[in-house]
Amino acid sequence: MSDLSHHAEISFFGTFICSAFAACFAEICTIPLDTAKVRLQLQKRAALGDDVGASKYKGLLGTVATIAKEEGLLALWKGIIPGLHRQFIYGGLRISLYEPVKAFCAGGILLADISLFQKILAALITGAIAISLANPTDLVKVRLQAEGKLPPGAPRRYTGALNAYYTILQEEGLLALWTGLGPNIARNAIINAAELASYDQVKQTILSIPGFTDGMFTHLLAGLGAGFFAVLIGSPVDVVKSRMMGDSIYKSTVDCMVKTLRVEVKKLFI
Repeated sequence: MSDLSHHAEISFFGTFICSAFAACFAEICTIPLDTAKVRLQLQKRAALGDDVGASKYKGLLGTVATIAKEEGLLALWKGIIPGLHRQFIYGGLRISLYEPVKAFCAGGILLADISLFQKILAALITGAIAISLANPTDLVKVRLQAEGKLPPGAPRRYTGALNAYYTILQEEGLLALWTGLGPNIARNAIINAAELASYDQVKQTILSIPGFTDGMFTHLLAGLGAGFFAVLIGSPVDVVKSRMMGDSIYKSTVDCMVKTLRVEVKKLFI
């Protein structure tokens, strides 16, 4: 039995490749919704003096429909190339690093007995490492997705993903590729922790219920629970991350948060 378990183990490289390609496939399927999300986040940018009147985009599906109508269906896949770059690096590393880092955090404890805190800590670390390496791809993806919010006839800054990397590097410098790194680390570390730790914990809880086995249905339930917690917890920092990457009007993460809160709270009383 032990020999079977040994041969069934997947190497770090194998886990990385499987995770990276799975993340890329998910990106291809979900990027229209992600593009709509970024447009919604950026249309309410918290710049002083911005018009807070009628919004162009209303709701997720309304935004998808507006983009498709005004810019064409393919506009929903803007940013897909850097998106795939991001998912290959981030998606591959955050999953493949999780088990080794979790084992490190556990010390001499059996992985079956590891605490929820140790799972969260391991996921925070892997999320932070992965997105630190993938930040340039995330920046380019958001910049390309934001292009569509420019006024009709306005010149586009980038002709494609490679041109965006080159232009940012040439005009803004190497460090500009890591713009928004602070909120991006916070966002992805938090989401990664919420996803992986809650997935681990939810699956463990489900398996303790009589009748449940470690099969596809259990993994599906655990994944749904993990996705829900991740979005719920990570949404505020995701807004800050998108606004800092999409617009250069903010001095810092704190400045972005303060202006966002000030404008959004003000709109509640208008």
